Amino acid sequence: MATIRITIFDDNKRFRESIGILFETSHGFELAGSFPDVLNVVENVTDSKPDVVLMDIDMPGINCISAVKSVREKFPELPIIMLTSFDEDDKVFQSICAGAMGYLLKNTQPNKLIDAVREVNEGGAPMTPSIARKVMFHFQQPVVTQNDYNLTEREKEVLALLVKGNSLKMIADQLFLGRETIKTHIKKIYGKLHVSCAAEAVAKTLNQKLLG
Repeated sequence: MATIRITIFDDNKRFRESIGILFETSHGFELAGSFPDVLNVVENVTDSKPDVVLMDIDMPGINCISAVKSVREKFPELPIIMLTSFDEDDKVFQSICAGAMGYLLKNTQPNKLIDAVREVNEGGAPMTPSIARKVMFHFQQPVVTQNDYNLTEREKEVLALLVKGNSLKMIADQLFLGRETIKTHIKKIYGKLHVSCAAEAVAKTLNQKLLG
């Protein structure tokens, strides 16, 4: 398995260093870069060449949502996981629109954080369950349109578990299927719903009541 290179952006020195140590001492990972701000985010990412970016959602200087947009414009395939706290709902939703692919609470257990980085590197979109619930409640609105987007029964099963905040691994375990099979289903779901990430899929599913 190839080594996953991680670049961290966080203004909290203690937190940044602890996360750095976590990945430096975990098998299969390498700390590519660690930065206290996003003032030169595109240059930092260019120089450090990460496979995954971890970014604090609330840092001084340049707005982190703008930073996500800048990185996505330059590196459209590079997954970014936002590190958030409970009281930042608006920024979580703004980061979804900006192109972040994962949303985790900063108190996420180290092993869960490692799993999340592996998952997003494999094409998943990890969300802490409480963040997933915030997304769900935020987007619960009256039906906008009626359309099942020709989802198969299996795709609906996968989507239902995604809406509940399950990770790719959790969905695979619950449906007794391989992770690659689930990744294929999720990719097809995204294509049919015309979305690019789990958060958008959850939002559209709830907004249009696709699962009843």
